[in-house]
Amino acid sequence: MARSVNTKIVIIGCGISGISAAHRLVKAGFNDVRILEATSRSGGRIKTGRLGNKIVEIGANWIHGPCEENPVFCLARQYRLLDPEALTPENQAMDIGGHPPWTPNFFGSSGGKLNAEDIYPAQQMFLELLNESSEFQGQKGEPWSCVGDFIRSEVQQRAEEQWKDIDATSRSLRLCVISNMLKVECCVNGAHSMDEVSLGAFGLYKTLPGNDCTFPGGYEGLIKNLMSELPSGLVTYNRPVRCVHWNNTEERGNPVMVECDDGERIAADHVICTVPLGYLRKHHSTLFHPPLPLHKLCSVQRLGFGTNNKIFVEFDAPWWDADCEIIYLVWEDEDAMVDEVPDVQRSWIKKLFGFTVLKPTERYGHVLCGWIAGHESEYMETLSEQEVTQAVTQLVRRFTGNPTVTPKRVFRSQWFHDPWTCGSYTHPGKGCSEQDLDNMMEPLPSKGSQSQPLQVLFAGEATHPCYFSTVHGAVLTGWREADRLISHYSSVRPFELRKSKL
Repeated sequence: MARSVNTKIVIIGCGISGISAAHRLVKAGFNDVRILEATSRSGGRIKTGRLGNKIVEIGANWIHGPCEENPVFCLARQYRLLDPEALTPENQAMDIGGHPPWTPNFFGSSGGKLNAEDIYPAQQMFLELLNESSEFQGQKGEPWSCVGDFIRSEVQQRAEEQWKDIDATSRSLRLCVISNMLKVECCVNGAHSMDEVSLGAFGLYKTLPGNDCTFPGGYEGLIKNLMSELPSGLVTYNRPVRCVHWNNTEERGNPVMVECDDGERIAADHVICTVPLGYLRKHHSTLFHPPLPLHKLCSVQRLGFGTNNKIFVEFDAPWWDADCEIIYLVWEDEDAMVDEVPDVQRSWIKKLFGFTVLKPTERYGHVLCGWIAGHESEYMETLSEQEVTQAVTQLVRRFTGNPTVTPKRVFRSQWFHDPWTCGSYTHPGKGCSEQDLDNMMEPLPSKGSQSQPLQVLFAGEATHPCYFSTVHGAVLTGWREADRLISHYSSVRPFELRKSKL
C-alpha cells in the first residue's frame, strides 16, 4: 500500500486554515487525516450570529479584495453565497487599496453632524501618510520605529505648512479627526495603538483588488459548504490538545505524539498546527515538547496580536443619512492625536471610532456595527450587556445631541476572553520584520536537522507573509502546508503516491 495512504496526519484546529488543509490532503489521496477541535463548532474566527432575526458576523466580516486571486471569493462564488453585485466585473476590478469608498457621516462630541468639508483635508492627509507608512518596508531604516510616531510627527509638520491659514478651532478639529483615524487603524490592524505597529514592516501587508463584500446568509455558509465535502467523522470536537511531543523517539515509526486534555494520545507522522497566534503566544511553553526553537519563539513574541471587537446596535429609526455607510465619532477634546484613552475604566467608550451601517436596509432594518480595538475593547468585554448598552446609549445621545435616541437591542463580540483565540488577528509588532513571518511558517524540526522532516507544520492567518489577518490568508496557508506534505511524498515516492490517487 502507498506510503501516503498510511501516513497519519493530525490537524489542530477546525478553523478555515485547518479545513482547507484537510480538503487538499484528502483530495490528494491521504486517507488518515484527522482534525482535533477544542470547541464544539467548526469555523474558528468565522462565526455568524443573530441580532433578533438578523444575521450578523461576530467574527470575520468581509471578503477583502474579492477577485480571481482571492480563494475565499472563488469558493463563495462556487457555492453561490454572494449577492449579484459582488460578482460583477466592475466590483472585482475596483482597486480600493484597503479603503472602501464608503459614504460617511461625521458627528462631533459637542452634539450634531460636522461639516464634511472641514474634515476631508485631515482625512486626506492621514490617508497619504498611511500610504507613505507602507513604503518603508524593504528600505534601509525608517525615521520612527512605529506607525503612530511617524504619523503624529508628519501631521505636525505638514499642518504648519498646509493649514496655516485656518483658524485655531478648525485646526484643532482636524487634529481630532486624526485621532479618530488612528482609532480606525487600530481596528483595521487589530492593535491597541498604532504605536505598537512596526513602521518598517507595515508595508508587508498586501491588498487584493475588488470592493470588499459580505455574505448575505452569513460567513459560516462557507464553512458549512466546505465541511460537507469532508469525510464524516474526520473532525473530533471538544478535544483540546495539551501538548505536541515532536522528535519523539518513544513511538516507533511515528515521530509525533499528540496528547489531548482528556488523556488520549495520538501517534502521527505529521501535525499541522493552526491555532491562533494569540493562543500560541499564551500557551507555547506547554503546547510543544521540546519547546519551540528560539528564533521561532522570538518571532511569535514580536508579531503583534490584538483585539478588535464589534458592538451591534439596533434602532427603531435611523439618526444617520439614508446614503450613509460609515459613521465617524470625533471627540473634540482629542487634538493631541491620541488613539488610546487615559482612564480605560471611565472612558473606554471613547476608543469606539464609530459605526458601519449594515446594508441593505431592507435586510437589516436600522442596525449599526460599532468598532472598538485594544485594551479598551478588552475591558468592554468584562462589562455586562446592560453596562455596554448604557454606555452606547449615552454616546449616541451625546453625538447626535438628541437625548431621546434609544437602542432597541445591543450585542457585542468578546474575542479577547475567548480562551481559544485570546484576541482577534495579527499585525506586525514593533521590531518585526519579514524574517519573523518566514519563521512563523517554518516547519519543525528546523532545516539542517537529522530528524525526520516536517513533523510539525504551521498554518493560519499569522503565518502568511502578506495576507496575515485575513480569511484568504488563512485558506492559502492551509493549502500551502498540505502542498508541502503532498510534494514531500511525491518526491519521496512518486510512484506510490501516483498509485494512491488511482
